[in-house]
Amino acid sequence: MNPGLAERPKLLLPDLKATAHPVLDEGGYYPHHNLYFVVSDAWDLEVLGGLLLSDFANLFVGAYCVKMRGGCYRFQAQYLRRIRVPEPTTLSAADRRRLTRAFGDRDVEMATAAAMRLYGVDELPRSPR
Repeated sequence: MNPGLAERPKLLLPDLKATAHPVLDEGGYYPHHNLYFVVSDAWDLEVLGGLLLSDFANLFVGAYCVKMRGGCYRFQAQYLRRIRVPEPTTLSAADRRRLTRAFGDRDVEMATAAAMRLYGVDELPRSPR
């Protein structure tokens, strides 16, 4: 048990999913049974949710996890920790707005385009598998 976790805002990610699917919990739920969570004191969780919604999260997780039957990835803690994100203070206000909007609209393409700018890439690398 993690006292206070239920009340704390967090991003929730289901363990088995074909692509990253972060959902914001403003507080009220305690994640367990194949539901992983991300908390942060530094990040606006909607901005971080936009980054995790992007194809970059899938590339990072796909590079380390075992792809399950049916093409699902395991979005477990040990793989989520390997996702590299920029320092939140380095994001411009426009980048934060784009990622927040992409997260709210569930727009993977917009999230990926914003993430490509942040990661400084012109083209997404191919999936390792």
